[in-house]
Amino acid sequence: MPELPEVETVRAQLEPLVRGAVVTDARAHRSPKFASAPEAIGSAITGINRRGKYLLFGLADAAAEQSDPGPNPRQVHADRELIVHLGMTGALHVDDAPPQDPYERASWHLADGRTLWFRDIRRFGRIAVVRAGDHQSLPTLHHLGPEPFDPLLDGIRFHQSLSASRQRIKTQLLSQRPIAGVGNIYADEALWRAEIHPAVRRVGPGRADLLLGHIRDVLAEALDHGGTTLRDYRTPDRSTGRNQFRLDCYGRSGQPCRRCATPLTSRELDQRTATWCPACQAH
Repeated sequence: MPELPEVETVRAQLEPLVRGAVVTDARAHRSPKFASAPEAIGSAITGINRRGKYLLFGLADAAAEQSDPGPNPRQVHADRELIVHLGMTGALHVDDAPPQDPYERASWHLADGRTLWFRDIRRFGRIAVVRAGDHQSLPTLHHLGPEPFDPLLDGIRFHQSLSASRQRIKTQLLSQRPIAGVGNIYADEALWRAEIHPAVRRVGPGRADLLLGHIRDVLAEALDHGGTTLRDYRTPDRSTGRNQFRLDCYGRSGQPCRRCATPLTSRELDQRTATWCPACQAH
């Protein structure tokens, strides 16, 4: 599933392509998860933000957008949001012609003749149109923890959040409550760097601060390398990420630890596979 680096890479590449574009028509797959796509018709896209693993397209009345005398369409207030979650296999593209793809789940025809469309092989993604900032209909988004690079998030606050639960540390990270945007890949990577076993239920203040630093490091490095492509992840220009060649832990079960050469191990923890070094990350 695309995590923060992949979603942010998509956002950064897609925003200049669609900012200011007006949606004149739309179509959606019959699944309720995609059915709200046509609610964006008649709106101008004011920009794209990201929250955790979600993309938030600002939507403003097209007439207000076009009447704005300023050169920057962001000046128009977005009163709604088109929210897209990529799921496991989702991708967004902008093409000059409508897509001819069996995995198209939603598409938006733009006034300049181009089409923004959402491809999702396994249909685990989701689309919603809501009032700007009103995310109560999307509980995971509504209850997201702080962004990893939020300057107000420090080791003390992170430790307090982790201490509020008795769940395993990796399960807590995947819940998105103590910190947003971290999934299976970057949780394994950060825990390996911090030498913390993924099944522990308590970490002290010092180790929490250390873990937060490593989370930020692995996310920043993945951003620098366009994200991690293991199978389906593609950017809007259909390129792949490069971070998969730099992973130290995730997906390397049975291979030697890069620190101590002990074979890495893996097993299922709370319905998700975790990989770690049994020597460096002793329970």
